[in-house]
Amino acid sequence: MGENKSHISVRNLNVHIGNKHILKNINVEIPDKKITCIIGPSGCGKTTLFKTFNRLLENTNNTRIEGNVLVDEKDIYAADADITAIRKKMGLLNQRPTPLPMSIYANVIYGLKIHGTRKKKILKQKAEEYLKIASLWDEVKDRWHDPASSLSIGQQQRLCLARGLAVEPEIILGDEPTSALDPISSRWIEEKFVELKEKYTIILVTHILRQARRISDYIIFMYLGEVIEHGPAMEILENPKEKLTREYVKGVIS
Repeated sequence: MGENKSHISVRNLNVHIGNKHILKNINVEIPDKKITCIIGPSGCGKTTLFKTFNRLLENTNNTRIEGNVLVDEKDIYAADADITAIRKKMGLLNQRPTPLPMSIYANVIYGLKIHGTRKKKILKQKAEEYLKIASLWDEVKDRWHDPASSLSIGQQQRLCLARGLAVEPEIILGDEPTSALDPISSRWIEEKFVELKEKYTIILVTHILRQARRISDYIIFMYLGEVIEHGPAMEILENPKEKLTREYVKGVIS
């Protein structure tokens, strides 16, 4: 990958759920401090691959995972891996915002408290800092003790971003994080990702090819549980080597 340092390395990864072989011999490197978009048709394994990065997949019944996923060169599936520490490295944004049933302020500091921060002054400082990073502070500073559910959907997704960033992760995972949002909120989230990649490795599952064109640095194209092609975004989108990739980029398959 030339000068791009890998943050996550996936090696010989196979995932079976029940008797179905969902991911087939995945080998891919995800670059540090870049935006990587995982693209491909519905049901191709994008979200399954995504969930192997923070070990959320094993919460699914009858799941068997073989192979290695290395984060900072440590195998997160090793017997002695610390799952809490792994998940602390990763902020997660889902398709629909998932604010906790508590106040705006309590949402932002939730992870900090879990990881041992107790001083009210520090918690307040951190809450303000990350609400500002998520461009939400000016909208909520006079009502941050109101329920998070009182926010609009777009505001809730920004709140979830603030909550994810507050535990100071290295990696931001987004599973179609703009799919439930209006166009203005979607564009805001995209622009924020472009800003944040200076400090974080960002991995997005997206079904929106236009979005991948706008913001991705690196692309992983999947089809029927396999990685067909991966590489720098411009190479994959403008000059793909594989026939399936060409057909997907042209809209022949979707």
